[in-house]
Amino acid sequence: MKIKKDKNKLFVPDTVTIPYIEGDGVGAEITPVTQRIVNEAIIRAYNGKRAIEWKEVYAGEKAFKITGSWLPDETIDAFREYVAGIKGPLTTPVGEGIRSLNVALRQILDLYVCLRPVRWFKGVASPLKEPQKVNMVIFRENTEDIYAGIEWRQGTPEAKKFLRFLTEEMGVSKIRFPETSSFGVKPVSREGSERLIRSAIEYALANRLPDVTLVHKGNIMKFTEGGFKLWGYALAEREFPDTAFTMTQYEKIKKEKGEDEATKALAEARAAGKVTVNDVIADAFLQNTLLAPEKYSVIATLNLNGDYISDQLAAMVGGIGIAPGANINYVSGHAVFEATHGTAPDIAGKNIANPSSLLLSSVMMLEYIGWNEAANLITAAMEQAFVSGQATGDLARFMPDGKSLGTAQFGELVINLIKSL
Repeated sequence: MKIKKDKNKLFVPDTVTIPYIEGDGVGAEITPVTQRIVNEAIIRAYNGKRAIEWKEVYAGEKAFKITGSWLPDETIDAFREYVAGIKGPLTTPVGEGIRSLNVALRQILDLYVCLRPVRWFKGVASPLKEPQKVNMVIFRENTEDIYAGIEWRQGTPEAKKFLRFLTEEMGVSKIRFPETSSFGVKPVSREGSERLIRSAIEYALANRLPDVTLVHKGNIMKFTEGGFKLWGYALAEREFPDTAFTMTQYEKIKKEKGEDEATKALAEARAAGKVTVNDVIADAFLQNTLLAPEKYSVIATLNLNGDYISDQLAAMVGGIGIAPGANINYVSGHAVFEATHGTAPDIAGKNIANPSSLLLSSVMMLEYIGWNEAANLITAAMEQAFVSGQATGDLARFMPDGKSLGTAQFGELVINLIKSL
């Protein structure tokens, strides 16, 4: 019933218990639809020999109403015990100590990778002329950067104390308006950067993808984001000497032997199946994704950059409504898959919410536990629906002759398409 992790391998029973959080707002609609589709795909793929037993746990508004806690200990314990789980969107309490329930889950379980694959589905409208060129996987660091929540509001005793420390002990003189400034701290560690980049390189190698791009703003933040870049290159050369080729190696060969030899070494590395590790400044990367998205396959980046990047790339292929996500610790094996959009209270209960983000996150979950046949059935059925112009209203309105379906009706369509495959 429980997933076990031994070394680098997950052992998944044929009937596996998956804890889930229904989610707030539209979560009550998209979660049951997603579960029905996943169940049907598993039946179709494995003829009843495999199954998921769904175990509901609580977080957010529903948890607060039932238990008096926004994030009960029992929920954290369940995700620890059963290794893999999935969640709908959650409301963050206003005026409470938890800044974000999503961030809290990631930090408590040390889910240091936010994994966001981005690809285009045929039939989905896109602002790009050639959206089929967008096919990237983002590894966003999930536990550090400004999301650590270390900040002090302007005018508080803590902010004044921090200001005195900066000016009197550290000799900082570049704060333009010191008395009216709030302050935040951006921690970026070598260990945190290395484990994120290591996971990205291992993913690229396992999936035979050509490159890992380190996206950073190291030209301005020399020691945090610049450190991320330098630590990444050093890790690649130290831990993957036979399977990765870095652009620092390219530059070294170029300096010593000339550009022709460097280009030859790069071509030989690619021909041998090595992963190329390179880097790009974040603002240039955002431009490049619009002009030449086919240049990128695996992205490793810091927390804030990853937030911007993943949402922009999602918009390029149709919107956040079809953007899946996962939070993973590749060492412990723990993973929480999630809808990447918000609770959308303005449309909750109206049967118009798009379940695709949560559904594609469940596809990621199935792939994570090795049930790829079921995962492939879901993506094939969804693409058939989109090609036929049938989707929930947020997507259908941009499709030529698109037919708008309710949440439940879209779920029924996908189930019927799975049965026909």
